[in-house]
Amino acid sequence: MTSGSFSDAESVQTETILERFNQVFLTHDPAALDDLVADDCVIENTQPAPDGSRHEGKAACIALWRGIATMQGAHFEPESIIARGDRGEIRWRLVWGADHASSVRGVNLMRVRDGRIVEAQGYVKGA
Repeated sequence: MTSGSFSDAESVQTETILERFNQVFLTHDPAALDDLVADDCVIENTQPAPDGSRHEGKAACIALWRGIATMQGAHFEPESIIARGDRGEIRWRLVWGADHASSVRGVNLMRVRDGRIVEAQGYVKGA
């Protein structure tokens, strides 16, 4: 996995938070979400097209991410995490089958405040 993060203190903290967040999906263990998600978090999810769904508040965001993290028969392959100030991006591939056609690449654009995720926008490469 690659990183192109800035080295200032805020960027380092943001990258650390995003790495902890990413581990939730790599290990299929959503337990850390409670400590990572802010009360006023907002997610703009990838589905349904064309604009995705909006999830507001800590409980709604955790519920969405818990469902994704614990999907049976699927896993994430991390590509990169980049943090610049309070903003970051996580690039990934979601795999649900044995061949390359059973996967999709995507990116989450994130914002962190006071050590917690306050905003996430998800995008995928799709037809």
